[in-house]
Amino acid sequence: MPDRADRVRPERVTPGWGLRHRPPEQSLFSGVYGLVLASALVAALDATGEKADPGGDALWVLLTALASGAAHGYAHVISQRASVDGAAIASRRRFVLAEWPLVAAVLPTVGILLAAVAGWWSEATAVDAALLFNTVALFGWGTWAARAAGHGWPSSCRAGGMDMLIGLAIIVANALIK
Repeated sequence: MPDRADRVRPERVTPGWGLRHRPPEQSLFSGVYGLVLASALVAALDATGEKADPGGDALWVLLTALASGAAHGYAHVISQRASVDGAAIASRRRFVLAEWPLVAAVLPTVGILLAAVAGWWSEATAVDAALLFNTVALFGWGTWAARAAGHGWPSSCRAGGMDMLIGLAIIVANALIK
């Protein structure tokens, strides 16, 4: 029986642009977290029987993302327990600012809700559009993160599919709760 070590391993393919320009792992994590947060918030804020307020909902989504990013960054600061000198303060500031992908990930949802404020569509349509966009984006972020980690396309698409399932679960929960 041939041993596993006897198998010929294929040469690694030269990495494409997405692998050569890999964002930090924290950015990928924060982006996925931001999309899930935006989906959950937009679904929860779209209450049946209440007067539609897409502007207020957009503001809540944005403020919650800012607060979550700041809290997550601050948790990193506290976990470091560094002395309070100039270098430590700069390092702490970097931890908080490193959470920008979380806030950036909610901006499409905010924009979609603001389009409802402008009268381009109803709040219910905006919520559906935001949930659909975020679910597709979760697939993209999950696939990109796996590719950046060096996985092949089939494995990366499976990872993206697993992330997309989170978005689909939020859509199903939103439909069942209403």
